[in-house]
Amino acid sequence: MTRVRVTAPRSAAKPVRDSREAAEESDVGQVFVRSLIRSQLRLAIVVAAGFLLILLAFPLLLGLVPGLAEAEIAGIPFGWLLLGAGIYPVIGLSAWLYIRTAARNEARYRDLAEGG
Repeated sequence: MTRVRVTAPRSAAKPVRDSREAAEESDVGQVFVRSLIRSQLRLAIVVAAGFLLILLAFPLLLGLVPGLAEAEIAGIPFGWLLLGAGIYPVIGLSAWLYIRTAARNEARYRDLAEGG
């Protein structure tokens, strides 16, 4: 049995410089890149903080509402259901918001970098 290496076809042409790469090398381009990095970091911190606040609200809810911690649904304690099944929609919503907003930030950066 012989090994076959599969590679992409080699191009003899010199790679074309992307206009965004040229924009990143200028002073204004560096400002745009730093702005994108700051906005993505700020977004990550806001989404993580919001997720943690919601996660911390679950035990507070169980502790502050009388009888809720002892309640059972189909023989399963409500607290377990809340943390086991109730957290997944929160995770999905946080991820969806993060991805949507991050894509919007990157689209704004592309628009600025391309001069449009």
